[in-house]
Amino acid sequence: MKTDAFALRHIGPRENDLQHMFKTIGVESIDQLIYETLPDDIRLKAPLNLEPAMTEYEYLNHIQKLGNKNKVFKSYIGLGYHPAIVPAVVQRNVFENPGWYTAYTPYQAEIAQGRLEALLNYQTTVIELTGMEIANASLLDEGTSAAEAMALLFDVRTRDQKKNNVNKFFVSEEILPQTLSVLETRSTPIGVELVIGNHEEFTFGNDFFGAILQYPGKFGQVHDYAQFIAKAKSSDIKVAVAADILSLVKLTSPGEMGADVVVGTTQRFGIPMGYGGPHAAYFATKEEYKRSMPGRIIGVTVDTNGNRALRMALQTREQHIKREKATSNICTAQVLLAVMAGMYAVYHGPKGLEYIADKVHASAVTTAEALNKIGVYQTNTSFFDTIVVKADAQKVKAIAEKNEFNFYYIDNESVSISFNETTSLADINTIVAIFAEAVGKETVTVSELANVSMILESLNRTSTFLTHDVFNKHHSETALMRYIKMLERKDLALNHSMISLGSCTMKLNAAAEMLPLSMANWNNIHPFAPVEQAEGYQIMLKKLEEQLNVVTGFAGTTLQPNSGAQGEYAGLMVIRAYHQSRGDSHRNIALIPASAHGTNPATATMAGMQVVVTKTSENGNIDVEDLRAKAIQYKDNLACLMVTYPSTHGVYEASIIEVTKIIHENGGQVYMDGANMNAQVGLTNPATIGADVCHLNLHKTFAIPHGGGGPGVGPICVAQHLVEFLPTNPVIPTGGDNAITAISAAPWGSALVCLISYGYITMLGADGLTSSTHHAILNANYIKERLNGHFDTLYTGEMGRAAHEMIIECRPFKEKGIEVTDIAKRLMDYGFHAPTVSFPVAGTLMIEPTESENLEELDRFCDAMISIRKEIERASADDKNNVLKNSPHTLAMLTADTWDFPYTREDAAFPLEYIAENKFWPSVRRVDDAYGDRNLVCSCAPIEAYMES
Repeated sequence: MKTDAFALRHIGPRENDLQHMFKTIGVESIDQLIYETLPDDIRLKAPLNLEPAMTEYEYLNHIQKLGNKNKVFKSYIGLGYHPAIVPAVVQRNVFENPGWYTAYTPYQAEIAQGRLEALLNYQTTVIELTGMEIANASLLDEGTSAAEAMALLFDVRTRDQKKNNVNKFFVSEEILPQTLSVLETRSTPIGVELVIGNHEEFTFGNDFFGAILQYPGKFGQVHDYAQFIAKAKSSDIKVAVAADILSLVKLTSPGEMGADVVVGTTQRFGIPMGYGGPHAAYFATKEEYKRSMPGRIIGVTVDTNGNRALRMALQTREQHIKREKATSNICTAQVLLAVMAGMYAVYHGPKGLEYIADKVHASAVTTAEALNKIGVYQTNTSFFDTIVVKADAQKVKAIAEKNEFNFYYIDNESVSISFNETTSLADINTIVAIFAEAVGKETVTVSELANVSMILESLNRTSTFLTHDVFNKHHSETALMRYIKMLERKDLALNHSMISLGSCTMKLNAAAEMLPLSMANWNNIHPFAPVEQAEGYQIMLKKLEEQLNVVTGFAGTTLQPNSGAQGEYAGLMVIRAYHQSRGDSHRNIALIPASAHGTNPATATMAGMQVVVTKTSENGNIDVEDLRAKAIQYKDNLACLMVTYPSTHGVYEASIIEVTKIIHENGGQVYMDGANMNAQVGLTNPATIGADVCHLNLHKTFAIPHGGGGPGVGPICVAQHLVEFLPTNPVIPTGGDNAITAISAAPWGSALVCLISYGYITMLGADGLTSSTHHAILNANYIKERLNGHFDTLYTGEMGRAAHEMIIECRPFKEKGIEVTDIAKRLMDYGFHAPTVSFPVAGTLMIEPTESENLEELDRFCDAMISIRKEIERASADDKNNVLKNSPHTLAMLTADTWDFPYTREDAAFPLEYIAENKFWPSVRRVDDAYGDRNLVCSCAPIEAYMES
């Protein structure tokens, strides 16, 4: 056994398991299985051209040396990113804890109550600091959150505004530059016209539907927007405010000023800068707009017994249901980061947050006063954490960098300095000394922070916040550690059992891949630091782009999109730019198979395209003749095809080369959704299949943890003719020669977690990556055959094989009164998270085991499914009081004095022998979704306050 080979640790089945698995499947070897699964005409002819695999030990030494090339200067750049102190108790117990980072999106609420409570804390923090009525469970970053605000305000225009096609959106010139770039990207395809200007000079008219303001402004000036918002309201103009979350501890909230939407980032609530991400953006609005709100909302409801329970509310708003009618394609939150930000608020509480905000403000005031004494004058009349001083920027820059300090240089004569919670008196004295040297004066020494406010009296916050118990009783490390552990125990994650979610690829997130994220020379760098200070990052990111080029067969990659949905959008926007460059602006038809992910049509609509759905044949494949007919019908306006491969039905469609050829012959481009890339790596690739662009879910195929529903990363890889259009950034230029404007706020998106995928590829190498794909297909087909005779597989390939996932039929069980949801809930009693429920086919389960699961775990899962199948046989449509309908069973039920069920306690909680060794107890009974939507509560307030009278 080659103990230093990473592939040995990543891949689950052992060498001595293979013959048993082959026999069960009915093949002689893995090669035979792959031959019977994958069409021969798309097989790669040569292995992936990657460097030899590193061992874990070699990789960790390599990444440490690479990290040492990064220069971690003191960062005072600001622009929405600030050094933050991650409380050690949160770092150790959440950020570095697989119980938190390996969990899936909380669709199965009964086994996600801990995460849901942590997100409710986060939402409460956002609601109370912003002064709004409702908040979601986070978005991707401040720039994209602002773009979602614009889209929401466009969606909720008055009837007259829609009738008159009112489409102008005012953007304050104070907006962050990266936010403006994202707004520019998002506005054009949906027909919004941006008007950028000074809010004090803005002429309110009936040709505007909305406006967005920055609070404080990009260089720190704090404006009182109450009058602006009141005037806007009188003209039926709705207002969004992008606000710094820490400043809201001291400033009047935008909600109190009358704002309709408030957005921003919670990065400075204990989240590392990480060269741009991942960070949890926030989005808060009025309850009347909840149906147009993007992302996910955590809400309070009750379970079967009437006890308080949490779940994701208003799920029908999600794009999977609404498809092209969705207001957003966002299906990812930044849950892990939102949990950390929420825990930061819980740990510090309102008094602690006030102390931190006061210290930040006092640091800015103190520095301004000291600089004033040496003749360096500050120009902001009211500020929270950022000052602008007049000085020779180039002189200051040279001296500052010599002292390992970064400021933001607005122009040759203006320097912006943004203070943060890490700022010390020593730092302040260094800053003053830097400017003293620049102007040739004697420095002054600061010995204490000034007790003076530079916030306008009218803007001093007077309203209370975070008065709920949870924010006022976990302030010792012991208390918070136990609270975090208490919540963790309510959640089923990969550290407990396999999560076999089709399309979601819940594979091992190896410790060696994760460790570098805690290293200061990786996680403490500002995304707008000079690139020469981020040499380690630049090498790693470039290498990862090259690795992804090899894997996909393409010529160029951008890592900027920070979710799969963002990757879809980036891919279509690049295709759009390509058509425009050729004078084909009229090409706006996107062909999308009926079986596609719901995000695909939503994304196409956001990219300004018209969706035309193509049929799916009885065997679940693309109906090639229908596709051909529609491609010919729309050939003059055809922009693209959006296709998933293997298909969403878990099949390698043999016609894929013909399909891509049809699109190209009719003037279109082929966008390939990379959701199922785990079945391609090393065997085939998008370029070979005939695609022009694909997005990759690094949080699926390339091992970034799902984190309970995020972070995600969705880079796109493109053919040579599309490279020139890859997106840029307004502060640190990236992308191609004819780059589109920004897709996400940071130049390289969520750069910190790209380390994970870099480690994954680097430690597996070509052979390990290919072997991973082999074993993903092996494990899926093993489950398929073990379940054969108990559950029918809905779709298979031409030789009867599944790809890396399969859909099993559950609809006939309705005759027994059993729905697919009952199976999902019953699996909790067996210690498993359900496979994907009712997607892409209603009433089915979609199973994907990944390559990381060993034979014992595969068998446990199959044993559970077979046992449930027997329980279904014993059920009847007339009898609702059965073990499936009553699932999941809680510890409270099992230990109650009375047991009023027609089956034993043992049958309820311990139906198979293995369960007793590692029993997982759901903390609530089945939740009532309808009640939660009728009585929408999205904060920590007691549910009684909101119940219907």
